[in-house]
Amino acid sequence: MLDLLPDLCDRYPDRVRLLPPIFRQYGGKRLFYGPVVTLRCPEDNSLVREWVAKPGEGRVLVIDGGGLARRALLGDLLAQKAVDNGWSGILVFGCLRDVTTLATLDLGIQALGAVPMKTDKRGLGEQDVVVEVQGVRIHPGDHLYADDNGVLVSAEPLPLP
Repeated sequence: MLDLLPDLCDRYPDRVRLLPPIFRQYGGKRLFYGPVVTLRCPEDNSLVREWVAKPGEGRVLVIDGGGLARRALLGDLLAQKAVDNGWSGILVFGCLRDVTTLATLDLGIQALGAVPMKTDKRGLGEQDVVVEVQGVRIHPGDHLYADDNGVLVSAEPLPLP
């Protein structure tokens, strides 16, 4: 099941929303999926730190950084917390850092790119918001599926092939 997304698109074309092909793989887990938790926190990863410390229960954390490339919203320490707490993956609509270490972790991670600058910690951000990536909406509770072919979301869980 290395190429899950083509199978899901073939079987359920009317039930999936495909995100634009702008994300790159960074985690050691190339295929990941699960129910979505959404955060919006451009240039401040305080909420990310809070959420990766919670039980992940196989969920996927979707971080809306507004597509900005000035600060990294995820790094090795927070990603390791996500692994330790059972998160399936993290999708960052923005940037991350510590890419060599992230590639060694048993966590699905996709982001727009890498930048070495950390964020400010001001306690800003929102949770359980609708995230929009180039016209495609991701709602809290949607199900996200990601592999080397891209990222897609569905309003409900899809039976895996």
